[in-house]
Order: sequence, then structure tokens, then C-alpha cells
Amino acid sequence: MSKTQIPDPQADGRIFYDMAAAENPCFGCGACCYHYRVSFYHGELDTQPGGFVPAHLTSPVSPFLACMRGTETGSGRCIALRDDGRCGIYNQRPSTCREFQAFLDDGSPHPECQRLRQLYGIDVVAK
Repeated sequence: MSKTQIPDPQADGRIFYDMAAAENPCFGCGACCYHYRVSFYHGELDTQPGGFVPAHLTSPVSPFLACMRGTETGSGRCIALRDDGRCGIYNQRPSTCREFQAFLDDGSPHPECQRLRQLYGIDVVAK
């Protein structure tokens, strides 16, 4: 596991990843934040009991799903992605973002991250 990716096991068996380390190669990238639709269960919205994702930054997908604005169709920039490539709502980001594993268990960069970095002209992470 990478030192810049800290696993945070959840009571329900999911694993969230904290990517806040200062030397994290995700900072300044954000390729996944403007490539994928960031959809998640609507119960995560701050308008729901126990929710935390700012609802005003989302769009409805279905009666039970929401997505971050800008990502509705994929290949659109997430409204929370700042110009410096960091998440503007990091502590309130949806589970989809929390569950994304940028590094594999052996510490190597996730191949999909490398692919997206190349696609968007961002230097790939050294292995």
C-alpha cells in the first residue's frame, strides 16, 4: 500500500482511502474528477439525515442516486475540483471518491489513473 493512500475500513465492510498526504501525486491531477460521472446514493446528501455531501453541488440521477454537478454525462469537470487539482469538498466528498483506490495494494499506481493521466497530458506517476 502506498504511504500516500491510507485505508480507512468502514463498519459495513467498505474501505475508504484518505489521500491527504502532502506528497500525494493526485494533487494537481484531478483527471478522474473530470473523466467519470461521480454518482452516489442520495442518502449521502447533506439534506438527508447523516448526509454530508453538499446537495447544492449535485444533480439528481434517479430517485435514489445523485451525482456531482458537471459530471452528469461523464467527461465533465466535477464542480468541486479546484483549479489547483484538489477537491474543494475533500472532507465532504461522496463515497465514490472515498472508495477510489489510486494505488494498488502493492503500492504501484492504479493502471486506470496512469491511463487517464496520459489521456489528459499529465505526467504519469513513477512506479
